[in-house]
Amino acid sequence: MAKDRDDQLNRGNSGGEEFSLESILAEFGEKKPKKKVEEDTIPFPIIPHSQRTAGGEKKSGRLLPFPEGSPREEEPAPPPRRPTPQEPPPQEPAAGQKVVEFPEDAVEEENPIAQRINRLLRKADDYAEHMFEEEDLENDREVVRAEELIPGTDEEEEDDDESFFRRERRKRKEPPPAPDLPPGELARRYGKGLKGMRLRAILVLLLVLPALYLSVEFVSYPAVLTPKLRILALAGVQVLAMLLGLDLLFRGFCRLFRLEFGMDTMLVFASAAVLADALTMETLDPREGQMPYCAAIVLGIALLLRGTSQKRRGLRLACKTAAAASKPYLVTLDEDRWNGWDAYAKWSGEPVGFGRQMQASDGAQRIFHRICPLLFIGSVVLSLAASVGQGAPQRLLWCLAATLTASTSLSGALCFGGAWLGLCRRLSKSGAAIAGWDGVTATGGSGILLADTDLFPPGCVSLNGIKIFGDFPAEKVVACTATLIRETGSGLDKIFHDLLRAQGAIYRRVSGFYCYEGGLSGTIRNEQVLVGSTDFMRLMDVALPPGLRVKNAVFCAIDRQLAGIFALNYSLHGTLDPSLTSLIRNRVTPVMATRDFNLTPAMLRQRFKLPVDKMEYPGVERRTELSDEDQPHSPILTAVLCREGIAPYSEAVVGATRLRRAVRVSAALACLGGVAGLLLAFYLTSTGAYASLSVFNLLVFLIMWLIPTPLISGMVNKY
Repeated sequence: MAKDRDDQLNRGNSGGEEFSLESILAEFGEKKPKKKVEEDTIPFPIIPHSQRTAGGEKKSGRLLPFPEGSPREEEPAPPPRRPTPQEPPPQEPAAGQKVVEFPEDAVEEENPIAQRINRLLRKADDYAEHMFEEEDLENDREVVRAEELIPGTDEEEEDDDESFFRRERRKRKEPPPAPDLPPGELARRYGKGLKGMRLRAILVLLLVLPALYLSVEFVSYPAVLTPKLRILALAGVQVLAMLLGLDLLFRGFCRLFRLEFGMDTMLVFASAAVLADALTMETLDPREGQMPYCAAIVLGIALLLRGTSQKRRGLRLACKTAAAASKPYLVTLDEDRWNGWDAYAKWSGEPVGFGRQMQASDGAQRIFHRICPLLFIGSVVLSLAASVGQGAPQRLLWCLAATLTASTSLSGALCFGGAWLGLCRRLSKSGAAIAGWDGVTATGGSGILLADTDLFPPGCVSLNGIKIFGDFPAEKVVACTATLIRETGSGLDKIFHDLLRAQGAIYRRVSGFYCYEGGLSGTIRNEQVLVGSTDFMRLMDVALPPGLRVKNAVFCAIDRQLAGIFALNYSLHGTLDPSLTSLIRNRVTPVMATRDFNLTPAMLRQRFKLPVDKMEYPGVERRTELSDEDQPHSPILTAVLCREGIAPYSEAVVGATRLRRAVRVSAALACLGGVAGLLLAFYLTSTGAYASLSVFNLLVFLIMWLIPTPLISGMVNKY
């Protein structure tokens, strides 16, 4: 009977007895319903407020609050399932049913201060859980052992605060478009007419003596030398001097059309004004007892010839040095090479652009191109104001002669020529040549990359002995070691190449090559080969003979068994220590881009007492990258080197730095002297002080501003 009733209900017979929720609860309300196995929802936990403490969690011992400040479980509950079309929609619970509402209002009314406090508590708990992990790592025996055996390296720093205080570097301009002639041809061109120019400079300098005699009354003149005759004689001496330096004066005049107004152009206009004043002073502006400024012009032409001669001699010497080697080394200043700074790099290649850079303007001329036009305009304007403005137009030529001569510095051609010639003489002896002023212009605070052959050139590292261990053939040990050494491209390649040929061995094919701090590894014929220093072998758990006292050697291990030891002898070159000291004193930081695993700061400091604390030692990967032959370089050459070693390398870099500083200071003093002379001449001409603006006083003023230039130029090669 009960079975038929159930069948009717299951078929949806409405005539049968209906079961309501109240009847079910009334009959089975006291019994706990069994949890369905298929249920995938997680009931919301009800935690009283008094139990919401940090000790409530047994696993982590902390309280994990809900977002917006409400407490939640450690893992959030998945969202409730949406009813499928086959499932009936959920019904509203009846009154009296044990259902707890979700506290949405409590989440919204949670205090924001409590949210921040709970967030801080979570961060504190996370830190407390992980605070001892790093300490345990430091105490690890393997880590301590690696720190003792692997040399310390320097890493590049990226400090935004420090970069804020760094001076922005102005990028160097590309050299002007000039024909890129070979250095040998340029040397022949600069050598043409050089002896004649030196002779002409001496002759014009000798003409200064009669000009001074006619201008300054040191002794009484014969009766034949009347003031008018003296003026004509001075004009003749000046014309003769101008003829001897006609090529340079004509070149200075032509600069005006190329908008390259320099001190030689100022000298051309000063010579014309002084000569015109000398020929017309008896008729336009007779000045009793005063002579024209011809002596100052003659002295200016003599110094112009001398400075140009010095510059051409230096250019010729630098070109001859650059043409001495068929495959020279090139030095460039590459941008952002190490630690955000520019760094000098030495690499092998063709000196493309060397001839173009040598024909460019020097540093003093580039400064004068900006200042001299202002001096010329100021001289003309102030001369008009001192003559026409004062109601005395007849004094215009005298005012022009005085202002132009006083503002034309006698050291215009000596600012670069003297320092350049002295530096080229020193660099040519060590086999280096600076590539013109474009190679000189560099930024301060730069570094210099030093490779293996820079620190220890060929001949400074020699093989001191070989010892083979075990049953390994000597040919196999030498071949495996030489193969891995060749893969690194270090300075030891030539030594092991010669040893390989002496043993009759050949290079072998290697796979899985990798560089470590202190050693190398690779697979040769399915055998693992390790090559490195003593500390590297100990780090790789290679058993070494007891009592081994070889300081500098190359160890070879095959399948973790010691196969051979190659003892090396490193001898310090006499120029290494002074070269490093010179670089450091001139604020050029040496960066060791070495590939020889024996060349570590500890080895250089303990054995050779080198200042390694002022040097940088990057990691092995960074050193390999910095010394890569295929890395990009700047198109502007700094110098061309014809010899190995650090001596020509460092002398070229330091010499270029000192030359840049000296030329800029000398040119600045020349411009300052020109401005001071212009203002002083304007004041004296406006007041008509003929006696104060005499030839002797003007010469003394010009020579006083000339004296610092040779002193500064003589200090360039004193390092």
